Amino acid sequence: MTTTKHLERIFQMKLDQETIKLPDPGLHMTPSQVLDFYSLTYPELTTATVQAPVIIEDKQHFEFDTVIGIKG
Repeated sequence: MTTTKHLERIFQMKLDQETIKLPDPGLHMTPSQVLDFYSLTYPELTTATVQAPVIIEDKQHFEFDTVIGIKG
């Protein structure tokens, strides 16, 4: 019998110089849906993108990359 293990997901964003970890609202949501969910609380995330996950110690770390304040 094969079993599937879901890796814990960690979502984080940088606000000023601080890294904020955000709880996973549920595996039923895609990372993009989690971004939309948290953009209601953090307006900085309305223009953010989700970076590909990095696996660290059997956890998926997703970074919300905000683009507010960047000129170019």
